[in-house]
Amino acid sequence: MDIESLKKFLEKEGGSYETSVDSMPSRFIEPFVCHGIKVDLVEPGRILCSFKVPLRLVNAGNFLHGGATATLVDIMGSAVVHTVGAPLTGVSLEISVSYLDAAYLGALCCLSFSPQKCAKMLEVIILFQT
Repeated sequence: MDIESLKKFLEKEGGSYETSVDSMPSRFIEPFVCHGIKVDLVEPGRILCSFKVPLRLVNAGNFLHGGATATLVDIMGSAVVHTVGAPLTGVSLEISVSYLDAAYLGALCCLSFSPQKCAKMLEVIILFQT
């Protein structure tokens, strides 16, 4: 792929993309990623949830897109902070995700979120199983 074609592919300007992207509501990403999640348990310091990998979140390899995984970690990580009484969650300064295996379309994923205090920082430990 030449440089100009690559640039056009990444920028997605013009064509059918422009109308559809501009018409999306603000904050559309949370419901787009979280739709279909079943919250199995919420208690102080812990959230357990599960979902089946939907078609809208898979990549060309037919497994859960890494960006969708990171977005889910960010959203649910913020939610678990509220379970320990924090009125605000702040902003994620760093998100580290280790991808150990693929979660394919239709796979049942179980997630466990728990906040841990580390010095002045708060980290959220997540276990993601398929």
